[in-house]
Amino acid sequence: MKLVLLDTATLGEDIDLSPISTVEGFDRIVEYKSTSPEEVVERLTDADAVILNKIKLGEQNLSRLPRLRLICVTATGYDNIDVDYCRSHGIALYNVPAYSTESVAQLTLAMALSLACRLNDYRDFVHSGAYSESGIANRLTPIYHELSGTVWGVIGGGGIGSRVASLATAMGCRVLMCRRTPDSRYEQADVDTLCRTADIISLHVPLSEETRGMIGTEQLASMKNGAILINVARGAVTDEEAVARAIESGHLGGFASDVYSREPFDKSHPFYRILGYRNVCLTPHMAWGSAEARARCIAVIVENLRSYLDGNEKNRIV
Repeated sequence: MKLVLLDTATLGEDIDLSPISTVEGFDRIVEYKSTSPEEVVERLTDADAVILNKIKLGEQNLSRLPRLRLICVTATGYDNIDVDYCRSHGIALYNVPAYSTESVAQLTLAMALSLACRLNDYRDFVHSGAYSESGIANRLTPIYHELSGTVWGVIGGGGIGSRVASLATAMGCRVLMCRRTPDSRYEQADVDTLCRTADIISLHVPLSEETRGMIGTEQLASMKNGAILINVARGAVTDEEAVARAIESGHLGGFASDVYSREPFDKSHPFYRILGYRNVCLTPHMAWGSAEARARCIAVIVENLRSYLDGNEKNRIV
């Protein structure tokens, strides 16, 4: 059986992929650092299995790959894969649940603290030399506020959302949570109530027809003046043009995002207009990728390969 890895560069140059070669059952393993959409079919024509991260597989290319029987996604989310097509054509799909919980939760908290503390402004004041030239021992502008006593709204109460809620609680925040199944540890609220009430809102939902654009013009307008919005879910969960306008108008006090509807986004993307704003923190889809998280991810991928060969359903989506 032939196994192809399509985009290993997205896992980091330091990642150790050697455990994959220990899986018995694949006599040929081919690795590509990156693969363009036009190269997918050619590189998978004679493949039985594929490991990928960001590459999109839909009917247009899957229909030309009759030999392909296994897709392993090196991520928890799999909205880049046509699940219905896989189901109807007997293609097994495995994901990697929960491996990045600590990594994403840590970045979410770091983003909130950075924006709330105006950390970039204070750091730049010192690093520019302005502090040394000021002759004053301290500086307290711009004004910043404590997280303790604020309301942190968590939209999506899965593993990551629940971990963020626990970190927010530890910081002294009152947590509101919006999730399908109520969590008795936290106050429950629907999206609209949460948007009106919270000082900080973080997004931790998968992308679906239900969640696409769930934070749009109406929800943003209802938020408190000066609220902080953090998106570590999927870019299209927000109306990105509406978010950019909320920053430009001054209504949002801060915005952080690690995910975008187009990755990387180009100069035509709404967020390109707000790159210079001091209250904006945009990162390159790295929240999931601590060294520890990536090592866990590869370990689970190895488990998934063996599970498929053994007929095990663990981590199998279809």
